[in-house]
Amino acid sequence: MIYLAGNAAMNQKKVALPAVLSHLKFKSTPSYMSKESTLKEEALHYHAKGRPGKIEVIPTKETANQRDLSLAYSPGVAAPCLAIAENPEDVYKYTAKGNLVAVISNGTAVLGLGDIGPAAGKPVMEGKGLLFKIYADIDCFDLELDTKDVDEFVRTVKILEPTFGGVNLEDISAPECFEIEERLKKELNIPVMHDDQHGTAIISAAALLNALEIVGKDIAHAKIVINGAGASAISCTRLYCALGAQKPNVFMFDSKGLIHPLRTNLDGKKSEFVNDSLPVDTSLADALVGADVFVGLSKGNILDQDMVRSMAPNCIVFAMANPDPEIGYEEATAARPDIIMATGRSDFPNQVNNVLGFPFIFRGALDVRSTAINEEMKLAAVRALADLAKKPVPDLVNLAYNNANLVYGRDYIIPKPVDPRLLTTVAPAVARAAMESGVAQHPISDWAAYELQLSKRLGVDNTLTRVIQTKAKQKPKRVVFSDAENVAVLKAVQVVLEEKIAQPVLLGNIERVRTLMHENSISLHGVLIIDPKIPITPEETERVEQYANILYEKRQRKGIIYREARQIIKHRNYFGAMMVETGEADAMISGLSRNYPDTIRPALRVIGAEPGFKKVSAMYILMSRFGPLFLADTSVNLDPTAEEVVEIAELTARQVEKFNIKPRIAMLTYSNFGSVADGAAAIKMRTATAILKEKHPNWVVDGEMQAHLAFNMDLLRQNYPFSSLVDGPANTLIFPNLSSANIAYNLVRAVAGIEIIGPIVTGLKKPVHVLQMGASVREIVDMVAIAVVDAQRT
Repeated sequence: MIYLAGNAAMNQKKVALPAVLSHLKFKSTPSYMSKESTLKEEALHYHAKGRPGKIEVIPTKETANQRDLSLAYSPGVAAPCLAIAENPEDVYKYTAKGNLVAVISNGTAVLGLGDIGPAAGKPVMEGKGLLFKIYADIDCFDLELDTKDVDEFVRTVKILEPTFGGVNLEDISAPECFEIEERLKKELNIPVMHDDQHGTAIISAAALLNALEIVGKDIAHAKIVINGAGASAISCTRLYCALGAQKPNVFMFDSKGLIHPLRTNLDGKKSEFVNDSLPVDTSLADALVGADVFVGLSKGNILDQDMVRSMAPNCIVFAMANPDPEIGYEEATAARPDIIMATGRSDFPNQVNNVLGFPFIFRGALDVRSTAINEEMKLAAVRALADLAKKPVPDLVNLAYNNANLVYGRDYIIPKPVDPRLLTTVAPAVARAAMESGVAQHPISDWAAYELQLSKRLGVDNTLTRVIQTKAKQKPKRVVFSDAENVAVLKAVQVVLEEKIAQPVLLGNIERVRTLMHENSISLHGVLIIDPKIPITPEETERVEQYANILYEKRQRKGIIYREARQIIKHRNYFGAMMVETGEADAMISGLSRNYPDTIRPALRVIGAEPGFKKVSAMYILMSRFGPLFLADTSVNLDPTAEEVVEIAELTARQVEKFNIKPRIAMLTYSNFGSVADGAAAIKMRTATAILKEKHPNWVVDGEMQAHLAFNMDLLRQNYPFSSLVDGPANTLIFPNLSSANIAYNLVRAVAGIEIIGPIVTGLKKPVHVLQMGASVREIVDMVAIAVVDAQRT
């Protein structure tokens, strides 16, 4: 029996399977369960679950015993206190000040929510701190000040200066934000930046430089129309002028019209950009005639196609209002095929996103102990971003955008947020500018060492999760879920649907699934639900018979008779696997409510192993702070032979390469390079290593070795300098048996709290992935993204 969830399900509309699958697409959420309400509930749960909020403080030193505590606090803490008292600069040596930024707001202009107050703005400030950490490894304290008085605000921040290495001002209304930033920059000896003003300015300026270069126009002669006159628009225009734009060529509009010297109602900094070369009553439409550039920092849908058509040839439009731009991307490009278009949205080319700037600007400023973030540093960030867009794009970034082969041009004028080079490009440029402009107190002398230090902060490959989900969204595939009678699965499917990661198909008892959806306020409108056990229409019965025939043909000489095939195919894991095999789904997710063999066995019988391989295996990805680690075999093969270990390593290496990461393989056991001569596991891994080296002489693979040796390069170089892993740690770990691999990843997951993805099945002809019992909603979503990316390649 086949139903469409939502209103169609309520009406019990029966639909033939092939027709539904061939036309499956995302549909609007029903009125009784709006997308906004489900997003609200999901966001509230996200912020409330476990430890409330999004950030915590974690010790960076040992605290295991009384000796450690006596060093951390009394009496040992007196020594660094006295050292700092004698030499105040030692505060950077003995405390976290040098890597600590304050995110400070009074909640008067929070996102699109307006003046909601400091407490209500705190989730946003915590979120900003989270972005600082994940993009640039900068620690943050968020401070919400309950004052609208400029003097009180400035005084409060000023007396906090000894605590922080920098200050990020956030969500403060204009015109007060201008005075607050100007005064703090004068009165503090640490870097201060109001990101709402300067973040968009820096990113859009880099995009503007490249766009003008592509169309062959000089910024000094470009006619620029700015719609919006708030803090961000003022800062953008100032920066464009610093790059060569001429004020007589700049026409700024606020909600009351053109910023003109005859106007008597100009407040804040607007008078800085008065322009009398057009009449005071000039409309935005009239000003756009012959304009080279439009920059929108206002509200959505204020431009139409005729206004865009009136602009100069090869016009540039930055429609940056969120969530709805001043004109839609498709609308603008349809009106002007020669346009270069940028928005604030990630689903179109050329996204102007502040996360391209602030983490890396503060990183560079902190690393030279800059006393300010000055114009020279902002311009250095602009040019670094502009130049980075012109360089060949790493495979990892192209992977995230559906192997788009991104190349500098009209649809790629600014780097992507997932580009791992941002940290090692923008931060050094900002640091250099600080040194050259005389505000750096701790100059960098070894730039190669500094860039290496930046690379190690986060691990250049640790963008993998974001890359996988971004790539999945480029071309969503049909994913069948065989465990739909599970709340975690249904919640994950809702996320998958809302984020457009995949096109879900659910298997389960329809009434049971609908009840769970209703009880848990889960909206899955437009999603197909199938109960393989209860075919009612002739079409449904025919589908079951067809699947049974295929299964019988595959297994008739392996002990299955036709009557059994008809019964077996009604089991959801067999039915789901058959949907993948016949092409009516692209991938399958199962396993949350069933053990691993019960899930993998149907896939092996229906889909089968890849040609050239006798085994399938499974790997987990551990998202360590130094980059992803790949562990195998974690779920399938109990005690493989040396030859089977070789096949497991080959399957795992191939999967790692699919993520555009070069495998560095360590063959693990309890012995180091023959230190245990006669142990069975040691001999097995030693033999497997020798076979791999012979079959794949260009691979980086070594063993047998103990696990810690794969990461301790000093120990490895000192004792085993011949190893092929001496120039860097392993990222792919192959275990001698299922027991050791399973214990390893479960122990790390439970004790260290490392994010994991898996198990990822390798060696099947088509994507089938099996969830671990107890997998969280997030882990399920990650696995769906992996399945979609795998399906995109088949």
